[in-house]
Amino acid sequence: ESRAANASNKEINIQWYISSTAKPSNDTETKVLLLYAYNTQPVKISNIKIFSSMSVFSGHLWIPLAGIISLRKKLSNLKEQVEILMQGSKSLSSVLESTGFLEQSETLKLSPSKKPQMSVAKVHLDEKTEEMAKSCLSEVKALLSVVPALSSPLTEIPFDITLQSIASLEDMFDPANGCIITEENLFNWIISLLH
Repeated sequence: ESRAANASNKEINIQWYISSTAKPSNDTETKVLLLYAYNTQPVKISNIKIFSSMSVFSGHLWIPLAGIISLRKKLSNLKEQVEILMQGSKSLSSVLESTGFLEQSETLKLSPSKKPQMSVAKVHLDEKTEEMAKSCLSEVKALLSVVPALSSPLTEIPFDITLQSIASLEDMFDPANGCIITEENLFNWIISLLH
């Protein structure tokens, strides 16, 4: 059974279509077609001809290619900055552990088998990185808006920033590939923009 027919949880599937013939009318700049499908409940499709669900949605948006390329570059820089912050945080934890600043009970809690993956751990942002994140997410919001010019910049980050969430956004805005997003807070935010 293919993933196209089954989703065990909420997920959004993003694909891009670059066509030399299909274009939105009255546009001079190059645009690409963002195709999306998402489900808000687990689904299993065994026969597409008789499938009907109130929890599966799909749609498309024409998005300027130049905006996608610019945003992807900024997301790549943001991901790099988040990795640096994570590395610094990891180094500080190592220093605290080796100098005995962590309580023994806390050290015991960090057993290798139960340690959360760093990629999904919330990253505490410094001021510079927080501004970078707000700027990137404001651009995401504008690109996914029906009328980008009316999209107001974000004053707060709408979900926990993790390395995984930024990597997912970077993948989402890669016109050469598609992606599947399952992280709940990021999923909810993107869905809210597509409504």
